[in-house]
Amino acid sequence: MKRREFLKAGALVVVGTAAATSGVVGLATAAGGAPQLTTLEPHQGETLLKMTRRIFPHKQLDDGPYWSVVHDIDAAAKSDSTVAKLISEGVETLDAAGKRFVDLTEKEQTAALKKIEATPFFQKVHSVELQSLYSDPAVWKVFGYQGPAYKFGGYIHKGFNDLTWLPDPPESASPKPA
Repeated sequence: MKRREFLKAGALVVVGTAAATSGVVGLATAAGGAPQLTTLEPHQGETLLKMTRRIFPHKQLDDGPYWSVVHDIDAAAKSDSTVAKLISEGVETLDAAGKRFVDLTEKEQTAALKKIEATPFFQKVHSVELQSLYSDPAVWKVFGYQGPAYKFGGYIHKGFNDLTWLPDPPESASPKPA
């Protein structure tokens, strides 16, 4: 299994166990559809948007959920100056290759991210994105995830026996209802 496939599978596990308590984050947007950032510079926001789209690429998602991730990173930077410095220096590192990260091709962006994936900057963005993106009920809807099963009485009463893509097992293989 390749690393990217492993990360995608791990992300689906997170989706399967996430329990969100609120709806989609409402964002004040600027003219270009980007959220109004309070701490990060616009270029840093754009760079983080491109970065988050490369880390967990989902063609069926538009930029909205990824901007929510950037918004969460911006909020973390606002409340913690060390995070703000980490993000600022990380974006500078990504831009240091002679071309701005946002101007690179997708393939070049992926290669640049592979070079820094062990850094605290990458790990911070990755962890915030993992939590933010896959805890978003709007994202769940796109992937067909109905949310936590406890709201429906648990998996035994909701979803456990909803297999429509497999043939029915023999009666002897199934437990008797209580």
